[in-house]
Amino acid sequence: MSAPQTSNGELLKISELAERSGVPVATIRHYLREELLPEPVKTSRNMAYYPPEFVDRIRLIKQLQEERFMPLRVIRELLEREDAEPERLRAMIDLEDRILERALAGERERISAAEVRGRYDVPQEVLERLAELGVLSPDEVGYSPSDLKIIEAITRFRAGGYDERLGFTVYDTLRYKRALEPLVAEEVEVLTQRLAGDLDPERAIQIVEAGVGPLNDLIAALHTKLLVAKLTRQRERHG
Repeated sequence: MSAPQTSNGELLKISELAERSGVPVATIRHYLREELLPEPVKTSRNMAYYPPEFVDRIRLIKQLQEERFMPLRVIRELLEREDAEPERLRAMIDLEDRILERALAGERERISAAEVRGRYDVPQEVLERLAELGVLSPDEVGYSPSDLKIIEAITRFRAGGYDERLGFTVYDTLRYKRALEPLVAEEVEVLTQRLAGDLDPERAIQIVEAGVGPLNDLIAALHTKLLVAKLTRQRERHG
C-alpha cells in the first residue's frame, strides 16, 4: 500500500521523517507530545503519516535547541506565530542576533564605580538599590554607557528637587521600567516581523539604528503631550 499524497508530495512514515531530518524517532515523538508539530495524518489506529514540510520544521526545532539553547516552550510560541515558516523564523532570529550584537557592542565600555561616585552626586545606597531593582546592571568592572545615562538622569532629577524629602525614591524608576518593558517587547516583535527576510540584514540593521534617535524624541514629545492632556482634563473636572 502506497503512502497517502498531499499537494506537497508523498506523506512520510515517522522512520522516513527521522531519516530525512536527521533527528531520532524518539525525539520526533517528543516534539509531537510537546505540540511542536501538528497532528499527523492517521490512516489507522497504529499508522500515521507526516507531511514532507515537517522535515524543515524539525531541523529548525533542533537548531534552536542546540544553537540558541531555547526551551521547547519558547520554540512552540515561535512556531505558533502566523509567519512561522522555518526560513522566515531563521531570518527573524538572525536579525535579533545582529541587533543584540550591535547593542552589546555599544554597552561593552565600562566606567568604574569609583569614577561614577566621583562624577555624580548619587548616594551609594541609591546605586545599589537601583542595581537590585534591575534598573542598573553594573558588573565587577563598572557601569555601562546606558547605566551612566540613567545615573545622570537621576542626578538631574535629584538636583531639581525630586528627592527623598518629597517622597521620591529609587522605586519611582520602576514605574517607567515596567511601562517600557511591554513597549520594547512589542517593538522588537514588530521590527523583526517587518524587516526579517524582506531586506538585506545589514540594511535592516541600518534602519533599526537610524530609528533610535527619532524614537527617543518621539517618546519625549508624546510624554509632554500626554502630561498636558492629563492636567487639562483634571483642571476641567475641577471647574
